[in-house]
Amino acid sequence: MSEFPKWVTAVPPRPDLNTETRARERQARLTKPAGSLGQLEELAIRLAGLSGSDRPSVAAPHILIFAGDHGITAEGVSAYPSEVTGQMLANFVSGGAAISVLAREQGAALQVIDTGTLLQNPPAGVHSDKIARGTRNFRREDALTAEELFHGLDAGRNAATRAINDGADLLILGEMGIGNTSSATALAAALLDGDVAALTGAGTGLNADGISHKTRMITESLTFHELDRGGASAADVLLKVGGHEISALVGAAITAAHERVPVLVDGFICSAAMLAAVSTNPALRDWLLFSHRSTEHGHAAILTALNAEPLFDLGLRLGEGSGAALALPLLRLACALHNEMATFDSAGVSSIS
Repeated sequence: MSEFPKWVTAVPPRPDLNTETRARERQARLTKPAGSLGQLEELAIRLAGLSGSDRPSVAAPHILIFAGDHGITAEGVSAYPSEVTGQMLANFVSGGAAISVLAREQGAALQVIDTGTLLQNPPAGVHSDKIARGTRNFRREDALTAEELFHGLDAGRNAATRAINDGADLLILGEMGIGNTSSATALAAALLDGDVAALTGAGTGLNADGISHKTRMITESLTFHELDRGGASAADVLLKVGGHEISALVGAAITAAHERVPVLVDGFICSAAMLAAVSTNPALRDWLLFSHRSTEHGHAAILTALNAEPLFDLGLRLGEGSGAALALPLLRLACALHNEMATFDSAGVSSIS
């Protein structure tokens, strides 16, 4: 396996620690008991440091949805057929999907990118940036070639660059791909040296027998690729059991960090991609915010590995970037509270000495 391109491993800038310090000092002067707004306080402080602004805001969020199909579906690991991936792309751009509604309601730009679905011709409104139609069945062979992996990374970089050039000050990352919970589970198990059974969830809605079969397919795949021994690099794991859209998520996040744009991470699939990205480029972690805790079994283990405290747990497992989009008002309100609340001095309120 070739090494990652240098832009993937190049260290991104650090957040502005001076601005972060000033934000923390301002929080201490606002008319409330210290810590009474919980995670919203820390969120505002982090956004100040990431934006380099004493008055942080999220004015132009962009949602990037990467789509790809997975050959592992041939092993019966999904409750839905692969055709659903392409059908959902049409639903995204026609405005009928959950993420479409959430984007519209919040004035967020939505970009849908086909990075590797089975579609010959994606629907109008979908940006096509793919080198192959679907991955190979990783139960039998490597999911991706090195060329395909690098193309996926570039597709993510391209999409992030388009959004940032269009004024994005926050990227919300999402995905669509039947079979991608199997890929994400295999990825997490390999990188965390974890118990596959503990990490495997229902995905699109498998019953207990389906989950048991999915667990066996992933376990056998990791043994086949010798990924059950620990110590594998993120590049090798992505190559052997990854996906086109998962690679694109990695490329998009790293690009955003280099451009000083924070990333709001969705659920299980996106978090697994960030696990691979951070294991490759640890400084990326500073630029990641985590929206929610998914009901997918493996998500908690990934969040722990990334030292991530999500903002809420609503029992979500849809994907599409929907959980991250639901968290967007919390970011905006955290900024508004930080920027607009009076201080003890300005309000003439006695503070605790």
